[in-house]
Amino acid sequence: MNDDAGEGARPASKHLYLIDGSGYIFRAFHAIPVSAFVRSDGVHTNAVNGFCNMIIKLLEEVAEDGKADHLAVIFDASSDTFRKKIYPEYKANREEPPEELRPQFALIREATRAFGLPSIELEGYEADDLIATYAAEAVAKGFEVTVLSSDKDLMQLVGEHVTMHDPMKNRRIGREQVIEKFGVGPEKVIEVQALAGDSSDNVPGVPGIGVKTAALLIEEYGDLETLLSRAGEIKQPKRRQSLLENADLARLSKQLVTLKDDVPIDIRIEEFALRDPDPETLLGFLRAQEFRTITARIEAKFAAAGMFEPSKDAAPAKGEYELVQSLPALRDWIARAEHAGFVAFDTETTSLDTMRAELVGFSMSLEPGKGCYVPLGHTGAAGGELNLDGAARPEQIAFDEALAALRPLLVHPGVLKIGHNIKYDMAVLARYDAPIAPVDDTMVLSFVLDAGKHGHGLDELAELHLGHTNIKFSDVAGSGKKQVTFDRVPLDKACDYAAEDADICLRLHRLLKPRLAAERMTTLYETIERPLIGILVAMERAGIKADRDELARLSSDFAQRIAVLEKEIHALAGHDFTIGSPKQLGEVLFGEMG
Repeated sequence: MNDDAGEGARPASKHLYLIDGSGYIFRAFHAIPVSAFVRSDGVHTNAVNGFCNMIIKLLEEVAEDGKADHLAVIFDASSDTFRKKIYPEYKANREEPPEELRPQFALIREATRAFGLPSIELEGYEADDLIATYAAEAVAKGFEVTVLSSDKDLMQLVGEHVTMHDPMKNRRIGREQVIEKFGVGPEKVIEVQALAGDSSDNVPGVPGIGVKTAALLIEEYGDLETLLSRAGEIKQPKRRQSLLENADLARLSKQLVTLKDDVPIDIRIEEFALRDPDPETLLGFLRAQEFRTITARIEAKFAAAGMFEPSKDAAPAKGEYELVQSLPALRDWIARAEHAGFVAFDTETTSLDTMRAELVGFSMSLEPGKGCYVPLGHTGAAGGELNLDGAARPEQIAFDEALAALRPLLVHPGVLKIGHNIKYDMAVLARYDAPIAPVDDTMVLSFVLDAGKHGHGLDELAELHLGHTNIKFSDVAGSGKKQVTFDRVPLDKACDYAAEDADICLRLHRLLKPRLAAERMTTLYETIERPLIGILVAMERAGIKADRDELARLSSDFAQRIAVLEKEIHALAGHDFTIGSPKQLGEVLFGEMG
């Protein structure tokens, strides 16, 4: 493709993003388990969910850096293209898409339009040809172009005003990266591909010639036709013979790999101008797919922008929370968690200090809007036996019996324990010989995904992502001098507070975890941040050894040195003043000493 047209002034605002829709679809499908998202009518929507998350991420980045003001998603209309007419075996080795994916193709196109983005396809042509055509038109009109794809076939388009961005590896693909891949610049990629062929697309090429050899030959002879016309000069007998016998196959392969940049298109790039999606259309689509977490996230964004007035039902409704006060009821929850393969889990204690906190109870949630609280150490509610102070002790499962029932679940390798700042729960329960593994942490997930954008406390994330205000600790335990420890909180209040924490944690997990793949953060979370949770627990429990005598000696030494320095400072200033006072120090440094 010639991208030298339209030279001259190129306004920074004219930047077109072209998304390889098929690449996004298959990446989304394979990144999220098929069983993770199934509508109530049985339609699988894992690829649709992943695609939506990827589009949201991209639009957030575009809004943040302001690079693109035009954007379109390009799809393959069908496998029946002009290349099939040239060579019927083209892509004949491709397997049919998985059965669960097929219904999602149309839904993903609908999702694209719901986000207010053009969904472009054309019978008889591949998405790559449309991308090449729109890139050529954009460059001619003075645009910069970024193609979002990792498809090597699109590397022939790279030029002065056209770059690629690999969303999988989050890296730019320019001329240097093309040379690294093919051994030649973008302008000669099709020559190399014609010789080497492509097994994934069933492009034959010349037998016995791979990419490295093809690059060497093209660098030496300049182009395919020159090479074929002088094939008799090749010294290596097998290579010479293969080129002479398969010249027509090489020419056919070049036709197959060359992208058309003159596809007859009706929609012009001016129609790709970015615009805000219609809130009703987008939210209607997301609700129809039953994407509750994405819906809540988009509602919050629209509300923040003044584009949407949340309904009273927009925030999560008050959950159905069960107070578990018998061993059979607890065992039923544990059995259901083992069957589900995950459980949101949270502890309630008497202190924030993990080395002093006493376990008062724990909560669990297995589905949004539902949860339970298991009290173990409450002393102040009405009913039941009297404690040592004469106050009524509420009905609870015996502490040791509850922990004995719980321990196998906490270490069950097939059950993921989800917590918010689960490091705290792990440290507390370690003192009761109750380790927890494997784990996920919504606080860590939030930090990995959004780092310095906002705080990562449970209450703040519930407001931000779910539009929900959590019950505050002061609401159940009081505040100031009247605040009591959690073991004195009445069970009805304790149940709502504790079970809600587990419930909201589960909802946040369903929102945040799928974003890892969509936002290229899986490796960071899985290999660094999540493994560190257990390491930090072990470090905090082990503590450090301190030599008290040495610390006392250092303290005395520092005090003496400080006294000497204070005298020197006062002498330089000409009078005594409080060095630790920013106001007095400022007056001396700037007012008196200049």
